[in-house]
Amino acid sequence: MTSTPSSPQVRGPRRLLVTGGAGFIGSNFVHHWAKTYPQDRIVVLDALTYAGNRKSLADLEGSENFRFVEGNIGDRPLLDELLATEAINTVAHFAAESHVDRSILAPDAFIQTNIVGTFTLLEAFRHYWQQADFSELPPKKWAFLHISTDEVYGSLGDHDPAFAETTPYAPNSPYSASKAASDHLVRAYYHTYGIPILISHCSNNYGPYQFPEKLIPLTCINILMGKPIPVYGDGKHIRDWLYVRDHCRALDVLIHKGNRGQRYNIGGNNEVRNIELVHIICQLMDDLAVDLPTRPARDLITYVDDRLGHDRRYAINARKMSIHLGWNPSTGIEEGLRETVRWYLDHRDWWEPLLTGEYHQFYQKMYGVV
Repeated sequence: MTSTPSSPQVRGPRRLLVTGGAGFIGSNFVHHWAKTYPQDRIVVLDALTYAGNRKSLADLEGSENFRFVEGNIGDRPLLDELLATEAINTVAHFAAESHVDRSILAPDAFIQTNIVGTFTLLEAFRHYWQQADFSELPPKKWAFLHISTDEVYGSLGDHDPAFAETTPYAPNSPYSASKAASDHLVRAYYHTYGIPILISHCSNNYGPYQFPEKLIPLTCINILMGKPIPVYGDGKHIRDWLYVRDHCRALDVLIHKGNRGQRYNIGGNNEVRNIELVHIICQLMDDLAVDLPTRPARDLITYVDDRLGHDRRYAINARKMSIHLGWNPSTGIEEGLRETVRWYLDHRDWWEPLLTGEYHQFYQKMYGVV
């Protein structure tokens, strides 16, 4: 079972700056934090690019302790203003370009956002930290949490041990290389300036509010529309799937109890081949959806050319989180997928407006199927 994060004995109000808080994992984290700690202040900074959706935070708009700011982490004056006027003592840094496919087509944005943007945020926080008021929350309780990915570790063979925090970096895509670079910057700012950083490496997330081009929502939506379900290569690539709400609970534990300057792996203990995952979703859609254009849904599965540089397997060893911080994932893949499928069935008003011309152009470039 997932342990419930405990508040430290000395705890003033947290005032969080959540970058990328209108994105998939960021918005789930904001919902988690607002529900768990309603007395805390949350300021979301999001550039609202294709993957950021303000509707994901609609139920928090107007709340006394919530503020949304449309802006970019590369905007230094804006960062300086937000840190100072909001008296921020906790940064949760989700903002990133994050889709491997898009990094293959156009890597420029990944370098700018993930490396330059993270550097700009670190510099703003460093100057703010060096003259901060610690009267409400002691400095050891402050946090700069950088959300990274397991993809910085590279690829595993079928029988290789899972990635540990000591696994050497070996990124294989422009996306993972840009995240690796940002990880190194964050680590350096701890060792050079003493900033209270934490770095987390998560496995593949799934759940509510995920942009439709990712595998699980794409599969759900294509089934509902009667369109082919594209599966790369032989479909036997393996990922460790982490339910996003388990992930948010893990990040909560890190902010409260994690050792500053440390890296932590967060995994779901759910290694599944892509084709097996798609088959599970197809069966769930057959069971839960009515009036499907094609039934059984598995008839829509279509194999397409493999992705360039496609990593074969990811697996996370999250024993450090379990042993030192008492966190373990609690959601099995069948349970999490059932909840996720239900969410996409119930929230057409969220995902249908995202299927724009740009989305269809990207889809055609990557998969070559209609």
